[in-house]
Amino acid sequence: MSFTVAIVGRPNVGKSTLFNRLVGKKLALVDDTPGVTRDRRPGDAKLVDLRFTIIDTAGLEEAGADTLEGRMRAQTEAAIDEADLTLFVVDAKSGLTPLDKTFGELLRRSGKPVVLVANKSEAKGSDGGFYDAYTLGLGEPVPISAEHGQGMIDLRDAIVEAIGEEAAFPEEVDEAETNVDVRDSDFDDEDDDAEIGYDETLPLRVAIVGRPNAGKSTLINRFLGEDRLLTGPEAGITRDSISVEWDWRGRTIKMFDTAGMRRKARVQEKLEKLSVADALRSIRFAETVVIVFDATIPFEKQDLQIADLVLREGRAAVLAFNKWDMIEDPQAVLAELREKTERLLPQARGIRAVPISGQTGYGLDKLMQNIVETDKVWNKRISTARLNRWLDQTTTQHPPPAVSGRRLKLKYMTQVKARPPAFMVSCTRPDALPESYVRYMTNNLRTDFDMPGVPIRIHFKAGDNPFEGRRRKR
Repeated sequence: MSFTVAIVGRPNVGKSTLFNRLVGKKLALVDDTPGVTRDRRPGDAKLVDLRFTIIDTAGLEEAGADTLEGRMRAQTEAAIDEADLTLFVVDAKSGLTPLDKTFGELLRRSGKPVVLVANKSEAKGSDGGFYDAYTLGLGEPVPISAEHGQGMIDLRDAIVEAIGEEAAFPEEVDEAETNVDVRDSDFDDEDDDAEIGYDETLPLRVAIVGRPNAGKSTLINRFLGEDRLLTGPEAGITRDSISVEWDWRGRTIKMFDTAGMRRKARVQEKLEKLSVADALRSIRFAETVVIVFDATIPFEKQDLQIADLVLREGRAAVLAFNKWDMIEDPQAVLAELREKTERLLPQARGIRAVPISGQTGYGLDKLMQNIVETDKVWNKRISTARLNRWLDQTTTQHPPPAVSGRRLKLKYMTQVKARPPAFMVSCTRPDALPESYVRYMTNNLRTDFDMPGVPIRIHFKAGDNPFEGRRRKR
């Protein structure tokens, strides 16, 4: 991207709506409630022929530094410092307020180029608010409607004029297409013992999920080494799913901070429903999901439901027992947690669990190692030859049961995809195969091919009958 633009303004003037308009997706949560956005969210914007990075920010409010609103303002000021240009959004429909004038003065002192944007200019009676915007002394306001997409050409021209032609249209450098990600594709392997290698150079997408106030944002801030995400003692601070990128041992890690997920019966407000839906989208987009438990009160019912949800979605999962610095007897608690993990999460036998402290940084490097190791297992591919030798050995040791006096036969097995590992078994009467035998095969497959803690899918398919459809000869 050529340059960076921050969208700022008081609460409920339409900043997130404009952000969604520019990125072309509904990434940021939008609601009539003021103060929905709390963290700063980056995105790739496209405006006619302009390409740039856009940052959505929290509404500017006057508040003490120790309050939640004060911490939100600090995040917005950090975005202003990071950006090359600022879009100062005011509400033309409701007119200027003292807050608009206060923050207009703040932007003037920053020394950064500012484009004044009069949003909601399509509304009846918005002319008064539009002309009032001239009194801010930030130049001519650009009338737009972020909701309906009006005035985007004028906004494009104002941005180019403010930042300059050279910055707006840098020379493009042709780059060869490298690191093509083929991890999601199906494959048709050869019947040999070679396994496809794991590419450690590809970026890794990781989602951080858990109950409210489990320490998810604090954990990501400790990884980054800066207060990138809003944190505090209040539960439910995070609303949007915010993505951040950083490097770990030369590999790009893209982490998604998500809103805390409470029990479904307690989620009543529309805004919280939107936040939880955003968190679920992040889980589906991620490759590995870190489920953060509060080590002081682990394995609540909601913790287990979140873990089950992640595994049913087919994601690779790692458990992180946070707030380990508050545990008085670590060895005894660790043994208890291991026993509960095996007993309460049988669907992910061998799942990796790491004690950590987002506050002090304890165990974070070990957590990243476990994330990468789990991702390797999630991407694992096994040759058809090895699978069929295993199938023959497994069915010899413990043959499938006879149903209605007829023995079931498992003939052939192959891996149809990875991420998560999925296998197809050709057999007779697949509908009659007992669930207990499917579990037996899954557990043996997990143990014999060293695939702990990831979902394993086994599909059974009836073989083609060459005589089906032929009329019986008399």
